[in-house]
Amino acid sequence: MRHSIRAVRGGRFVLAALALCVLLTRPVRAQVIGEAVELERTGRHDRAAVVYLAVLRGEPTNLAALLGLERVLPPLGRLPELLPLVRRALARDSTNRAFRALEVRTLATLNEPDSAEDAARRWIALAPGDEGPYREWALALADARRFDEARAVLVAGQRALGGSRAGALAVELADLAARRGDWEDAARQWGRAATAAPDQLPSAAAQLADVAPGQRDRVTRALVEDPSPVARRLGAELLLAWGDPARAWAVFEPAVTAAGSPQAAFALRRFADLAGARGTPEGRRVRALALARLADVVPQPVAARARADAAHALLDAGDFAAARPVLERLAADSTAPADAQALANTALVEALIRQDDLDAATARLAAVGDRAPADDRAALGRALVRARIRRGELARADSALAGDSSVDATALRGWVALYRGDLKAGADQFRAAGPYAGERRDAVERTTMLALMQQVRRDRFPELGDALLTLARGDSTRAVQALRLAAVELQTEGRGGGAAELLLLAGRIAARPGAGPEEQRTAATLFAEVVRIGGGGGEGTGAAAPAAELEWARLLLRQLQALEAVRHLEHLILSYPESAVVPEARRELERAKGAIPES
Repeated sequence: MRHSIRAVRGGRFVLAALALCVLLTRPVRAQVIGEAVELERTGRHDRAAVVYLAVLRGEPTNLAALLGLERVLPPLGRLPELLPLVRRALARDSTNRAFRALEVRTLATLNEPDSAEDAARRWIALAPGDEGPYREWALALADARRFDEARAVLVAGQRALGGSRAGALAVELADLAARRGDWEDAARQWGRAATAAPDQLPSAAAQLADVAPGQRDRVTRALVEDPSPVARRLGAELLLAWGDPARAWAVFEPAVTAAGSPQAAFALRRFADLAGARGTPEGRRVRALALARLADVVPQPVAARARADAAHALLDAGDFAAARPVLERLAADSTAPADAQALANTALVEALIRQDDLDAATARLAAVGDRAPADDRAALGRALVRARIRRGELARADSALAGDSSVDATALRGWVALYRGDLKAGADQFRAAGPYAGERRDAVERTTMLALMQQVRRDRFPELGDALLTLARGDSTRAVQALRLAAVELQTEGRGGGAAELLLLAGRIAARPGAGPEEQRTAATLFAEVVRIGGGGGEGTGAAAPAAELEWARLLLRQLQALEAVRHLEHLILSYPESAVVPEARRELERAKGAIPES
């Protein structure tokens, strides 16, 4: 009895030891494979092959080692050694898909097409519902550039599997068509693949997006005319990628309407993101249409947020008329979350301001009350003031600023005073506002105006205020005329202080990019006048004259008169060596000389 117990215990010990050995060899074997991969990575294929073969001697079905040999034996000219190893693995596990695929690939690479076909057919007989045999067989044929035969194999596979697997082998057919340059067929196959598995749509769009422009119409037609809504969505995404957002939406919207709500919501969100990424006004508008449609298929509060985003996209696209009803609907929606309603109200005020419906904007802002954050209300109030100023409604703008002690409001009061011609009050308000009111561009504009007012040295100058207000309202032609008249008035006084600066400002306005020939001639005349005044040593012209000559040279360069530009720049550098604009003049001189053709 004791001996039998001892024998049982001994047997258990042996089994446990053997199990432990198996467990210990697995990590060791993995480590050995890792070392072989590292040898392979560093180009030592012969040494990697030795390691992989050693692993297979102990474990004939080790897939990592077999695949490693598939990679390292061809460069060594030893691929025939792999075939018996693969067949030994298949003898151990005849149903293993990876071994079957490896056999087909190896035979094809060894240029044994009949044997490769036999191997694929044996695999088909073992697994009649598997795509693998057809895929591996077709890829092997395609790698040998036997494209027609590869396509025939895939089509046969589709027929064999089609009853049970929609879209079977469509991706492979699409890839094959792309390799053959038949993008129309590739589009049809990708449409079929995406219809069977909509998560394939991004991959399909990515592959088809690079189609050459000359073939895009055929690709689009193949998808847009497809009865499948998913295929039509793919066509719409391609139209979007190819820069036609309006047509893309016309194709996409009826296609997505046919989808169920969850699928439609995902598709609309994806389409909106793609349209927004275009960065164009039309792209933003289409993004808004997709978001507005999304709001109809998702529950609150997601719907409210989508409508708010849609309205903002319409505002960004400059389509204020379309944004207004969307915002009004959201603002009136009692089921929408409070933050979404607040966002809609503030955006609606912004839309009304951009439409120049200032009275409606004022009333809407007053009705919003505490439902919007105080900072947002204040910012919208100041936007209303700026809009009033642009319309010349200075009294209403001033009244709207009452009680606002912020630096931004102080800066706006400065502009109101300046446009009324009260230069002293305007300068005082600009100084009080400091450099941090508004954006950086606003601070630069205030600094420029302060410098101008210091040169003019008047407490009141209504003509200058009118000229600057005309400029603010966008009438540059009349602003130039008014500034010239204001400069003449200063010269008539006998002092002339600030006249050159006013003429320089008028010249810069007339020479702005996109100015017509007549305006450019006016600008050249003004710059010439400032340079003449400076050359005569007129009062207060020290900085204006070199700045005018620099602007004159830039205007000449835009007119392709490089020789004349060089003459002015050299005169500037020699005549005003201490001027702050000399470094800019030197850079422009190099550019001008580079524009002169060699004789």
